[in-house]
Amino acid sequence: MIRSMSSISPDILLQQLQWRYATKQFDPAREIPSETWSSIEDSLALTPSSFGLQPWHFIVIKDQATKEALLPHSWNQVQVTECSHFVVLAAKTEMNDSEIDRFLARTVELRGGDIADLAGYRDMMSGFVNQMDEAARLQWAKLQTYIALGQLMTSAATLGIDACPMEGIVPGKYDDILKLSEKGLTTSVACALGYRSSDDKYASLAKVRFEKADLITTI
Repeated sequence: MIRSMSSISPDILLQQLQWRYATKQFDPAREIPSETWSSIEDSLALTPSSFGLQPWHFIVIKDQATKEALLPHSWNQVQVTECSHFVVLAAKTEMNDSEIDRFLARTVELRGGDIADLAGYRDMMSGFVNQMDEAARLQWAKLQTYIALGQLMTSAATLGIDACPMEGIVPGKYDDILKLSEKGLTTSVACALGYRSSDDKYASLAKVRFEKADLITTI
């Protein structure tokens, strides 16, 4: 039986999305409560991905010294050091058959059944992953992390948490500082989260968006 789920109203959703903006100044004295952050992490773990393969890992940075080390490699954007939690979204550099088998083992663990029954699905996933060269696989994995970034930002806004997505970083330097290469990961994008400062002038500016008619076509 399919369960019906309660939901927030369309008005509340749009209210929160209107409220959010790319926060430029955070209040460094305010920390996201642990229970709220746990829900944000859960939302990250629930992010959809191609085939469900989840070709990513998320590094949550609260340590101030690590934030300070990343700052010069982030165009000196103070969001890095002033935010409560700084998330680096990293892509897996090796997406191969062993990753597919790991995912299928997890599928059987949660859903039951026999892994042999998933042989056709395995072949399909393996064919997709292995028809790409190494550079294409990495690009695919990095693009997947942007799905997670969108989920992270929307979940945060729904919970009243400010965020700022950040592509103005030097991925190679991030990889070095966080020792990601030895973990089979590479930096894709980052996001600062916390609470806006009352001094952030950007909080009150109108959003600049094209009209829906300019952006959406219904066929």
